Amino acid sequence: MQALMLAAGMGKRLGRYTQNGTKCMVKVNGKALIEYAIESLVKANIKKFVLVVGYRSEVLKEYISSKFNESNLNGMKIEYIENPVYDKTNNIYSLWLAKDQLLNDDTILLESDVIFDEKILFDIIKSPEKNLAMVSRFEPWMDGTCTLLDEEKNIVGMLDKAHFRWSDINEYYKTVNIYKLSKEFSTQYYIPFLEAYQKAFGKNEYYETVLKVLTFLGSGNLKGFEVRGDQWYEIDDPADLAIAENRFAPTAEKLRLMENRYGGYWRFPQIVDFCYLVNPFFPPVKLEDELKSNFGILNLYLKNLFKTKTFKLAS
Repeated sequence: MQALMLAAGMGKRLGRYTQNGTKCMVKVNGKALIEYAIESLVKANIKKFVLVVGYRSEVLKEYISSKFNESNLNGMKIEYIENPVYDKTNNIYSLWLAKDQLLNDDTILLESDVIFDEKILFDIIKSPEKNLAMVSRFEPWMDGTCTLLDEEKNIVGMLDKAHFRWSDINEYYKTVNIYKLSKEFSTQYYIPFLEAYQKAFGKNEYYETVLKVLTFLGSGNLKGFEVRGDQWYEIDDPADLAIAENRFAPTAEKLRLMENRYGGYWRFPQIVDFCYLVNPFFPPVKLEDELKSNFGILNLYLKNLFKTKTFKLAS
């Protein structure tokens, strides 16, 4: 089994963090995402790791070579595929460039902006199922493609933002953007559909859309592999980076990082927060009663205020 990472994008939403390097070079608690990924793949006994690169590819290659060599790769070979039009295409084209690799071996497909507990990588590799999409039960902080699973964990639908319904979130599973794809699946279904979809809609599309088509047709036999939401995090912007650092910090460091956030605790649904910034007991019943009883007087005061023109709205 091999691993394939799509790392050609520019990561514009991360701003200064990707000005001098790639998205997977962003550091979480002092270590780059690509380091976490490679170390996990080595421990999982993966022997071939292919990266599709584009933006600042030479910087990324030099960084990887400075951190890894024969002594710490345990026999794993690292290969690169260049996407020369990374700024004009999307990940569907990056994946298409790696089609020969997909046809040659079973593959763990990764995206470069996800940090994850290495255990979930080991578990998906060990699973007897051949074709898996890693998913988590939907939580309010999650964003992106969601899936629907049947009782046997088959993926029977993939939803984009246009079809997302908050009323149905109990049925949704968020994709983690880690997949296990067999050589047979890639040969019979995925590669032919990637080619056809690009011919119809162009190269500036997403590979997930093709998976959506396959699940709709019911021919792909792709199952969901469920993991907990606290075992991974996708980093798209600086706010995500701060959250990821907290989630994957050593236990002794978590409290200090949390205290320095000064809000945004809703992104941590496992935490019960009683501080002044987010207080589930505010406003108290007495305060609500006071506001209600004085609303008429307040409304009259505001009407008189505008009539006398003593208050001016900013233009």
